Amino acid sequence: MIIIFTDLDGTLLDTAYGYTSALPALALIEKHKIPLVLCSSKTRPEIELYRERLNNDHPFICENGGGVFIPIGYFGPHVVIPDHHRALNNQYDVITLGANYSDVRKTIIRLQKEGFSIKGFGDMSVEMISQAMGLSTEEAMMAKQRDFDEPFFFEDEEQKIDDLLRSVKHKGLTITKGRIYHLLGQSDKGKAVSILIDLYKHKYGPVTTIGIGDSKNDIPMIEKVDIPVVVQKPDGSYDDSITIPKFIKAQGIGPAGWNNAIISLIPKLLNQLSHK
Repeated sequence: MIIIFTDLDGTLLDTAYGYTSALPALALIEKHKIPLVLCSSKTRPEIELYRERLNNDHPFICENGGGVFIPIGYFGPHVVIPDHHRALNNQYDVITLGANYSDVRKTIIRLQKEGFSIKGFGDMSVEMISQAMGLSTEEAMMAKQRDFDEPFFFEDEEQKIDDLLRSVKHKGLTITKGRIYHLLGQSDKGKAVSILIDLYKHKYGPVTTIGIGDSKNDIPMIEKVDIPVVVQKPDGSYDDSITIPKFIKAQGIGPAGWNNAIISLIPKLLNQLSHK
């Protein structure tokens, strides 16, 4: 069985949050019923919006690994979901890995009092987030509905980022970066992906996993999969913080690279699996 884990912003989605360039590959994985697991820094409501648009009913990972959301009954009655709770009118089994958002916000305020020029989504209005991120008003509202991590803008000299990292580490939290910086607990995409891979193995036996991303916050995810793939940034470069051995450099920016990688990989993998 093949499973695909994918980032959204800058990967399956372009800078305008579209995925038209990836439609041929999306049709291919739909044809072969390959699970597509969305693994993003976006919130649950934001990811649910894209699951609806993509007609996707698979598990998903939100806020940089803060929460793993598994549709009730997805793995059947005989696979035990670890340390989960039922949420949203018994719609999901949820595995919580991230920090509590209120604690993350308290840390943002402490950092501001220490003199760091940072502005989190919790400091911003819906309109400000909409303008800064190029989101619709509806999507900006969803982006503010956070449970585990806080996106923030660092408005100081770049050389002060090391001081910020030290202060955050001292407080027991971490920083990662996608399109912008995120303050979070000890969760990451890799821990969440590992949990889902184990659940898929319990249900289906051996699996072949693909992970596709574009940024530093995707490194933990693509480290955990069999086939790591990195797409190009809007300027045509690859994120130089990604130094994982033998990762595939997809030819194309965002969803175009995503499409090229999937179109290239899936037929080969299906052929290999059919001969096992």
